[in-house]
Amino acid sequence: MAETIPATAAESTPPSTRRERVGWYFYDWANSAFQTTVITVFLGPYLTSVAKAAAGCAADDPCRGERISLVGIDIAPGSLFPYMVSLSVFLTVFVLPVVGAVADRSPRKKEMLALFAYIGAAATIGLLFLTGERYLLGAALFLVANIAYGASIVVYHSFLPQIAGPEERDTVSSVGWAIGYIGGGLLLAINVAAVLFKGSLGLDTGDVARYSIVSAGVWWAAFTTIPLVWLRNRPPVAGPAQGPLLLDGFRQLWHTLRSLRAYPLTLFFLVAYLVYNDGIQTVISLSATYATEELALSDDVLVPTILMVQFLAFFGALGMGALAKRIGAWKTILVSLVLWTTVLAIAFRLPAGQAVPFVLLGGGIGIVLGGSQALSRSLFSQLIPKGQEAEYFGLYEISDKGTSWLGPLLFGLAYGMTESYRAAIISLLTFFVVGFVLLLAVPIRRAIVAAGNVPPARL
Repeated sequence: MAETIPATAAESTPPSTRRERVGWYFYDWANSAFQTTVITVFLGPYLTSVAKAAAGCAADDPCRGERISLVGIDIAPGSLFPYMVSLSVFLTVFVLPVVGAVADRSPRKKEMLALFAYIGAAATIGLLFLTGERYLLGAALFLVANIAYGASIVVYHSFLPQIAGPEERDTVSSVGWAIGYIGGGLLLAINVAAVLFKGSLGLDTGDVARYSIVSAGVWWAAFTTIPLVWLRNRPPVAGPAQGPLLLDGFRQLWHTLRSLRAYPLTLFFLVAYLVYNDGIQTVISLSATYATEELALSDDVLVPTILMVQFLAFFGALGMGALAKRIGAWKTILVSLVLWTTVLAIAFRLPAGQAVPFVLLGGGIGIVLGGSQALSRSLFSQLIPKGQEAEYFGLYEISDKGTSWLGPLLFGLAYGMTESYRAAIISLLTFFVVGFVLLLAVPIRRAIVAAGNVPPARL
């Protein structure tokens, strides 16, 4: 049986204000710079180029057959970044659920948000020193940044059920995600200008990539101050801690994992989400590597295309949020997975060296990108037993915004075995097909009721 959560003062807390919701939106604005500029655009190709230099390959050399050493294991330079993404998420499996359990028992969630956000931003700024052949330094700093990023998102997500009721949650989540794309896109626009005018600035491509990565850390730290000022700390949703907070967090994590047996439909949804979102996140985080290494496209094509995707994703998130109002979030996510499958199949067939097909495909990604993620977040919030929001979002975040691991692992293995990025990209089709089938099988309305919540009118 699930642990009974006592009524707390949080249940009688006054509803959120518009100012507080705007503050919550702004953390999406702040952290999206890391997702967009660092993970999606610059770090993958740049870290790969540093690894190739360490392997003795030229920047434009496919570097087939050459290897670098990672903790005593020889790997292909092109596999380093996807392996680091995968490793960072493997480590977060042990970190994020504990962070969530602590957050549910802490009266200072804002301070927890600040701690993880500033650690992640500092590690990102530290990538300024990723030069020469220092691929191990880059790998280590990325691990710290991505784990801290995931921990901050767990705390951030846990505010959603406190600031929006069941009927409002799809809209609030979609608006937050849309604003995040504008924030990430705005910084990327500045970095696009630097890419386009790098000659006038006296910089080479590597310098622009490195400074752009650092700018994301500065942006992340600076705009995190807004939610820290406008969000309110509330009484712990799960009641006060029984003993030292961290120890109680570990204890409650064990209870949460055991209680999942009482909510099998919530677990079923979580598995479906883990599968399909792993595919989405892998496409996002490795698209730049695929474009530069397989399609032979330059930053002059790649960066403006990803910028376009960011702004299209703003409208896509709002548009799919509006569609969810008409047909429900569950059905809208299923539609988005069909579109993702189509996008991936087209990506496999893209001709090398031709910019226009890649740009058109980027437009398709922008339309489906934001909505599928925003609606998954709001739908999952309906499946969480009251008082355990952050704990469950700790499990959810294992495969959220940039923290996928199965996809990058499969991508890295496929490339390592075939030395073909096309084989690696098509291998990801499995995640969308299996994820669609699993999500289709979840009885969503019954799952929401089983978690003790009131389902919205449309699902």
